[in-house]
Amino acid sequence: MSELSEDVEEFRKIVHLDLDAFFCAVEELHDPSLREKPFAVGGSPEHRGVVASCSYAARKYGVHSAMSMAKAKQLCPDLINVRHSFGNYTEYSRQVMDILRTYSPLVQPISIDEAFMDLSHLPDSTEKMARQIQAQIHHEVQLPSSLGVASNKLVAKIATNVGKAAHGGDSYPNAVMVVPPGEEAVFLAPLPSDALWGVGPKTAEKLAELGLHTIGDIAAYSFEALEQRFGQTGRYLHQRARGADSSPVRVSHDTKSVSHEVTYSQDTYDENKLRETIGRQAQSISKRLRKLQLYGSTVKLKLRWPDFTTFTRQSTLNEPTDQADDIERMALELLRKHWKRGRKVRLLGVGVSGLGPPSKQLNLWDWDPADFARTEKLETTLEQLKTRYGAKAVQRASKLERA
Repeated sequence: MSELSEDVEEFRKIVHLDLDAFFCAVEELHDPSLREKPFAVGGSPEHRGVVASCSYAARKYGVHSAMSMAKAKQLCPDLINVRHSFGNYTEYSRQVMDILRTYSPLVQPISIDEAFMDLSHLPDSTEKMARQIQAQIHHEVQLPSSLGVASNKLVAKIATNVGKAAHGGDSYPNAVMVVPPGEEAVFLAPLPSDALWGVGPKTAEKLAELGLHTIGDIAAYSFEALEQRFGQTGRYLHQRARGADSSPVRVSHDTKSVSHEVTYSQDTYDENKLRETIGRQAQSISKRLRKLQLYGSTVKLKLRWPDFTTFTRQSTLNEPTDQADDIERMALELLRKHWKRGRKVRLLGVGVSGLGPPSKQLNLWDWDPADFARTEKLETTLEQLKTRYGAKAVQRASKLERA
């Protein structure tokens, strides 16, 4: 018995948290009349809107996220369309993540409404702590949440999904699903193969061709045969099917790129409109880079045509930058080279990658402290004006002339 206790102590205590229908829950806090009604957060059906999140009452009709809002309205004629308010979502997400960090320094947000926690350092029962966290979030932030508890991230994440699916009602699940240490494989075995990380529709089809329909089927199948059929992916599938996952809860991850995309309500070939969009996107990216204290060295232009074909091109700057003018200039150059006038555009995006800390060093012989101070003051003033009066409050004369 003592040997068993020592083994159990070696298991990690991992919790996966998912805020139930997060966008909808936040909208209900601001408009209680939405409660228990079928509604979806997203764009309008008249302008190619997409469902970002939908209430559980709407899900009864087959509405789900990533569905076009027009299709959602067909399935549920009484569906209420609510415009998203990302500022509110970000603030509520921050409050929840702050609560999680009071329990452990090892918190890994994986999206605005999901996170992993490592509570291995705490002596209390993981289930007890999970329910305490859930209750605190409900009390302090008034948001519903579901949690999965296991010895690793893989099983904890799947446990959350299983707990939510088992609810099956019209209200928020508020589920807590616990997988005891040592029972990972038993818990996973009856679940369908596509419940496993790394198994999408195509991989599920290939597994079905081998007679593998559940995670237990994968775990029982020959490791060598899986590796021969799927290569390195087969090795990972076999490990995960047995509930094995040693990946740590990562406190942070480096930002790889910053981008901004716009899908037009109607396809456009208006060059001025495309150029204005790039200007606004460059401003948005620049503001984000400065907030992150990062410079970017590569600018990417993304175009999607009416037939949904996506075209991307990128170019490297002479020097890394966080300035909107530099980003805009390069993006416009890419547009000039790769877009033919008269060709309609459905989506336009600009991104900056190759990010790193500011590395530009001034030449001491060319540096004028007074001029540098004036430039800093000017940029600060311009930023304050745009924040107070809008992005178009201050513009270059050349753009006004073009308009």
